[in-house]
Formats: sequence, C-alpha cells, structure tokens
Amino acid sequence: MSDAWAAIREAMATARAVRHGAESRAALDAALAGLRDRDDLPPAGPALLDLVERAAAGPVVVAQLGQTLDGRIATATGHSHYVNGPEALDHLHRLRALVDAVAVGAGTAVDDDPSLTTRRVAGPNPVRVLLDPNGRVPGDRRLFRDGAAPTLTVGPARAGAGSLELPGGDSSPAAILAALAARRLDVVLVEGGAGTVSRFLEAGRIDRLHLLVAPTLLGSGRPGIVLPEAATMDGARRFEARRYALGEDTLFDLTPAA
Repeated sequence: MSDAWAAIREAMATARAVRHGAESRAALDAALAGLRDRDDLPPAGPALLDLVERAAAGPVVVAQLGQTLDGRIATATGHSHYVNGPEALDHLHRLRALVDAVAVGAGTAVDDDPSLTTRRVAGPNPVRVLLDPNGRVPGDRRLFRDGAAPTLTVGPARAGAGSLELPGGDSSPAAILAALAARRLDVVLVEGGAGTVSRFLEAGRIDRLHLLVAPTLLGSGRPGIVLPEAATMDGARRFEARRYALGEDTLFDLTPAA
C-alpha cells in the first residue's frame, strides 16, 4: 500500500504542475491510468485519484466531516474523540497530505486543539488556515506554537501565524478561497467544524464532500450539516454518491449534482 500511496502523492504533484502549465496533461493521464489498475490502493483510493484528476483542471475544494448515523459530530459537551475509527482517520490524513491548505473554524480550534498534520500517513503537512474573524481562539493552540506547518489566520494577527488578507474585510467563502488561490493554495480541504463546512456548502464553494459515517447513534449532541430550512424535498441538496468501506465506517464521496 505504501508504494501506491507514494505514487498518488507524485500524481498530485504532477496535477499541480499541469494546472500551472509546467507539465503536460498526458503525463498525468498516464500516471492515473496506471494507478487505477493497481490492487494495492489505500481504502477509498478511487476517491483520492478523482481528487488528483480534478486538481489538474483548476482550484478545487473538498470538505470532510465525520458523523454518526444520526448526523451528530460530537456530544452535547463537544466531545468528539473519536466519532470515526482508525481507517477513517487515515483517510482524513491522506486528504491533508494531498491538498495545499486545510481550513478550520474557530470552534474546532477551541474544542479540539487540532494540529492538522499528516502524522498518521507519509506525506507533507498542508498550510493551516484558521477562520477566526472574531479572535475567539486562545494563543496557546497548537496551530500557533508547534511549528509543524505554516499557519494563516483570518482575523486578528497572532504570534506564530501569518495573516490572510481579505479585501474590505470580506470573510465569505469566496473571498477566503480567492485569497488562498492568490498564494497558489488552490487545492483546499475544509475540515470543520460543521458550521464552517455548512457555510461553504451553502455558498456553493464545495466541489467534493466526504462524509465519514460511523455505525453509531448518539440521539443527541451537535449536528453535522445545517442548511437553511427547505419547505419541500424539491429544496434538498442532491449529490452524485459513491460509497467506500473504511473499517467499520462508510465514506460517502459526494459530488454536488448539477
């Protein structure tokens, strides 16, 4: 599996070169064709290869959320370690290793104190982006002090982090992604929390949504995706879906329907 995973990372490097005009598309197509025929891909390997292929065409945003069967991402107290099992966590870390930047909201940084690194798999750490326009996150979070990867903040300047400048103070998903693309950070993982993922989804700024569903019921707790209320099923968001088994969990690889 490790050889196939290394080849996937190399294919993503080729996809970046294609996107910036430094490599031919034929080289990427050949690499992907060889990878799709391998029998040692990581779990959900086809979903990773599709992300690589999409990244060659231009900026791409993938979001992920881990939840229970009844759509809860944490208990009522915010405890979420761990909703999903080890195979699902490995998949999340592979996503981190493939993207240019990983973004989280202030609530996730406060509750979970994540490092947003690729410590479970081989691969580079992405640039970390903290969406904290109101300065809620304490300065002792790992993102500011561990030095594992660069951190950019949307919000007040922080020691240990750079600032992502947004024209006119516009902190909409579109403005955030444009500012990241200006830094050539245009393959972006929106990792959480649920409010942040919901905001990007409502704005139509998510190209792929990876929902990792655990065979668990909480019956209460913090909800996952929350969107404006729909009066009828005609207002439901529709997706093209593929499913992959990740240990006891199920990955729903979702592409917004046209």
